[in-house]
Amino acid sequence: MEFSLNEDQQIMVDAFREVMESRNWETYFHECDETHTYPEEWVNAICEVGFDRITIPEEYDGLGLDWVTMTAAYEELGRLGGPTYVLYQLPALETVLKNGTDEQKEAVLAFLGTGKQVLNYAMTEPSAGSSFEDMRTTYTRRDGKIYLNGHKTFQTSGMHVPYMVVMARDSEDSSKYTEWFVDMAKSGITKEPLEKLGLRMDSCAEIYLENVELEESDRFGEEGGAFRRVVGDFNLERFLVALTNYGTAYCAYEDAARYANQREQGGRAIGKYQLVQLKFADMKVKLTNMRNMLYEIAWRHDQGLLGRGEGSMAKYYCSHAAFEVVDEALQVLAGIGIAGEHRVQRFWRDLRVDRVSGGTDEMMILDTAFMALRPYR
Repeated sequence: MEFSLNEDQQIMVDAFREVMESRNWETYFHECDETHTYPEEWVNAICEVGFDRITIPEEYDGLGLDWVTMTAAYEELGRLGGPTYVLYQLPALETVLKNGTDEQKEAVLAFLGTGKQVLNYAMTEPSAGSSFEDMRTTYTRRDGKIYLNGHKTFQTSGMHVPYMVVMARDSEDSSKYTEWFVDMAKSGITKEPLEKLGLRMDSCAEIYLENVELEESDRFGEEGGAFRRVVGDFNLERFLVALTNYGTAYCAYEDAARYANQREQGGRAIGKYQLVQLKFADMKVKLTNMRNMLYEIAWRHDQGLLGRGEGSMAKYYCSHAAFEVVDEALQVLAGIGIAGEHRVQRFWRDLRVDRVSGGTDEMMILDTAFMALRPYR
């Protein structure tokens, strides 16, 4: 396995670095976090140099590149302070190209290069989180139409995306799970915002669906195929969370390292004290492990070798390791980290959410354990 970047990949990474150095984005990010506003200006800037086209096939005006390239992009943007958690939906657009109708593909591709939010996937309900067995949102066929009824909760991007892929059960056959491509401007949809501990630049909402009228052509993928589609995409979703965690930790580590070399106590820089050095040794080990794991998983995907559960393993390890790195960075920063408006405060809040968002720790453990034990049956 060779993880050094080729010339084209390095050019792309350099382009993202130039965007990050083009202005004081941190002031903008702080404002967006405080006001719970999606950072569209930033996303537009990185999409103008191709971020949202990385994994899109060339036939759809994408770059047709691989997961290793995507990993390098996330690493550089995260390292320089970008809130990459708001980008999850962009690599996931490839799912629409695989499963959507021509009209659905056209709808999402119209957003390429704009930086605007496009869609997300609605699964979680008050009675159905890690398990879908008690999902109560239903679709009913009546008079040549489809009617959706139900309640989705903790819905990421729920307040602003123009489209949502909604999972529902057939009201006549509860064993059948199907997804529907829903225009969120339709009548019968009510959205209520939720407050979050972190990840505040992306909205979170309760979504209520009351007799939302759809056509047969609004079906997303095959009838009854929702569960298989979702499970098949878990590796990507969880891998993206792990990438974000790693990039965020990398940024916090570098902020703390610069401070430790500048801040003096007792006549010398605090980085010269052994207790502080131990923190940096531990942080460096965790960052190295995260990077190696993520690039290996990306390489395995690109070689067609990726197995079930590897995304869960990455999310479980990186969400914990990254939080520990950020927590130690906050300790090194001390007063300016705790009492000021340092971005590491935001990172600390954001990372704690990721042990729940995108799949809880407990589900990541079960999935990883299944992967570990299965070959020895």
